[in-house]
Amino acid sequence: MHHFDVETLSAGRWRNGGGATREIASRPAGSDAFGWRASVADIDRDGPFSAFPGVDRTLTLLAGEGVRLTCPGVFDRLLARAGEPFGFSGDLALDAELPGGSCRVLNLMVRRGRWTTTVERVVGPIAPREGHAGVLYVLRGRWQAGAHGQVLTPGQGVWWDGDDEASAGAVAPLSPDAVALWADLIPMG
Repeated sequence: MHHFDVETLSAGRWRNGGGATREIASRPAGSDAFGWRASVADIDRDGPFSAFPGVDRTLTLLAGEGVRLTCPGVFDRLLARAGEPFGFSGDLALDAELPGGSCRVLNLMVRRGRWTTTVERVVGPIAPREGHAGVLYVLRGRWQAGAHGQVLTPGQGVWWDGDDEASAGAVAPLSPDAVALWADLIPMG
């Protein structure tokens, strides 16, 4: 498992100046034609979201008052509750509005036809599935990666690739208030 702390990840500003992205992982690494990508985005102001043709996205509010995503004639969705995932096609041209100011989101993207993902809010142990990749992001409390692994706190987490030896141990809560987001990334074929 690969540990990350969002605050130590380098932030890249968006071309439109509306925010910054901190990449957790992208596979294959360094490729614009990623199979899957996980990042945390700080959205600073209202504006358009970049389209990603052929990609399915899942956005989950982490902090802030929320973000309203609109695509005329398709949907108008306010993400106002931290930890509640929302999936949509990256083909869509979206606009984002910040009714309460800047916010932070977890962004999972998978190449359609090559990968699929489910993102869940979890409070119990997560055992990585063989052949799957995954990302676990701590929202609250303390978690432990593996039987003797690192203790994770809010804003930290772990990720693993499908060929990593992630099944060596579960990621488990250590405190009664522990809540995390878990993205199970599943290869297709």
